[in-house]
Amino acid sequence: MTISEKPRRTFAGLWNISFGFFGIQIGFALQNSNMSRIFQTLGSSLDDLPALWVAAPLTGLLVQPIVGYMSDRTWLGRLGRRRPYFLAGALLAALSLVLMPIANVLLMAAVLLWTLDASLNISMEPFRAFVGIGSRPSWSAIPPSRRACNRSV
Repeated sequence: MTISEKPRRTFAGLWNISFGFFGIQIGFALQNSNMSRIFQTLGSSLDDLPALWVAAPLTGLLVQPIVGYMSDRTWLGRLGRRRPYFLAGALLAALSLVLMPIANVLLMAAVLLWTLDASLNISMEPFRAFVGIGSRPSWSAIPPSRRACNRSV
């Protein structure tokens, strides 16, 4: 009995994965470039900005392990295991990005920042697993930290 290797991904498959990661990075870039200005417009002082921004990394610390655990145990027919999380994260991120510029209270903007960051993390964690699952055995032997470095380059 021979063990066959997984088939190589097609160009279209690689394009879709890259486009998904690109979208998540655009969401983080929009968040980083605009939120301080929105907070200041709503009355936040420069001294208060770090307290408002601490929500984003804490959200990632909480959301990513939970979503990773849940997505490993999810199966929704045609959508499979990871796609429901891609879809939910994309819809929440789109809603947050639409509502963010029209926030008229600092608390609403802070909640939308938290929602945006959570939704981007909801999408990103299954994407990482999706890439690892679809890769060849020789590539999955590489430690996750090294793969993260390779993705960044």
